[in-house]
Amino acid sequence: MSTGQDWTADEIRKRQDIVSGAGGAPTGLTWDVVESLPVSEDIKRQTGAWREHIASYKRSLTALAEAGLQTICYNFMPVLDWTRTDLRYVVSHGGQAMRFDLVDFAAFDLHVLARPAAATDYGDAIKDEAAARHAAMTDADRKALAANLTAGLPGAADGWTLDGLREQLALYDNIDADRLRRHLVDFLSEVVPTAEQLGIRLCCHPDDPPFPLLGLPRIVSTEADYRFMLDAVDSPANGVTLCSGSLGVRPDNDLPGMAERLGPRIHFVHLRNVRRQAPVDGLRRSFFEDEHLAGETDMVATIAALQAEEARRRAEGRLDAEIPMRPDHGQDILDDIGRG
Repeated sequence: MSTGQDWTADEIRKRQDIVSGAGGAPTGLTWDVVESLPVSEDIKRQTGAWREHIASYKRSLTALAEAGLQTICYNFMPVLDWTRTDLRYVVSHGGQAMRFDLVDFAAFDLHVLARPAAATDYGDAIKDEAAARHAAMTDADRKALAANLTAGLPGAADGWTLDGLREQLALYDNIDADRLRRHLVDFLSEVVPTAEQLGIRLCCHPDDPPFPLLGLPRIVSTEADYRFMLDAVDSPANGVTLCSGSLGVRPDNDLPGMAERLGPRIHFVHLRNVRRQAPVDGLRRSFFEDEHLAGETDMVATIAALQAEEARRRAEGRLDAEIPMRPDHGQDILDDIGRG
């Protein structure tokens, strides 16, 4: 289904049947978390059919609730979803991980996409490295980099062109972080009351990575960003997807502290870890998806804070005491490699 269309009862039931193995060998699995119910670019920009898309979003929430699904993840990243330059980065033990190389990204932005304002977004050192990196690339290297960077885009399976990406970026020329933040609050003001009536827990995934890319604003990158959106529409139905990997790219994000302080509104968790790497350019840096206990985030302390939150909820008698979790973005090891 295209973003902005209703999720119908029949389509939801088909997905539930796939998960449970209905009609074949039972899997013993149930579909408990929707990741994600996408927010259209029209809603984010407040252009075109955005009001109709919000009405559709509410109808989709109703259909999901009627099917027994109550935890709904979404994000508010404009144009780009998760972004990596390398999907098969070889780590020290021979396994493979996803990586964001800032120099490769700048080379794409400055010399492949040739975004007009790109030169003002990077420091001189990064621009020099990016120029040298681009000059050393073959045509195949450039095509592979472009394919990796568009892999996380909605509709990526249908193929993205550079011109198509340029057109999408141009639609955000007059939308800065403050304006996008207002649009997020407007969206939440519409859908959260519906979610609350339905017993649904909405949970916003952070920006991945948590810093601006391609001139686009990012507004869900820090604890302060989350606190703003939670306070703006203060409801238990307005919550957080705590992704320790996305947030952990920034050293100013205290993940154990965030798990504790945002705990009552955390409805879904992605437990993964990253290793930060040079170079650093302002808020931006390179990083890769590290082993769970080897990366920058203190996973033991983060999980302890989440377990304490679950215990607190049980003591309160909350029905959502157990916070759903996925490990997310794991490394390929052993016979994972080559499976596709």
